[in-house]
Amino acid sequence: MTLLRAVARPMLASIFVYGGINEIRNAKAMAPAAKPVTDKIVPPVARAVPSAPIPTDAATLVRINGAVELVGGLALATGRFPRFSALALATSLVPTTFAGHRFWEETDAGMKQNQTIHFLKNAAIVGGLLLSSLDPEPQKKVLVRRAKDRTVDLGHRAAVAVQDLRP
Repeated sequence: MTLLRAVARPMLASIFVYGGINEIRNAKAMAPAAKPVTDKIVPPVARAVPSAPIPTDAATLVRINGAVELVGGLALATGRFPRFSALALATSLVPTTFAGHRFWEETDAGMKQNQTIHFLKNAAIVGGLLLSSLDPEPQKKVLVRRAKDRTVDLGHRAAVAVQDLRP
């Protein structure tokens, strides 16, 4: 891991570790804010996957989201599965943002500005996480590149084998 990654990943992950712990501890208090979003997301998911036991209680869903943020944040901070954890964190941040920063519903100008700033901050963090999910370690190549390299290598081996067969 490069020095930049060793510093940047824990910095990016810190908000998720803190937020995940907070969501797990205070799920009941956060549930009312999450309910409008969970009420829109859960029914279509439950219809799409009828055999899966999907919880409908907002507090349980807040705890699950907190666990994803905590585990994903720790994984990103330590460099364990960094691309997968960044993608999981980006995915979990979308409903969190829509539940927690509904600036379009605010009537007070000061609160609307505050919620807009937090909404856009979270959108920026999602962008950073998406970039992190595409950022391979210098010594590790992304799956597509590895497949291409193996295909090229196989082609070279086949060419050598054909050359060896010629008289």
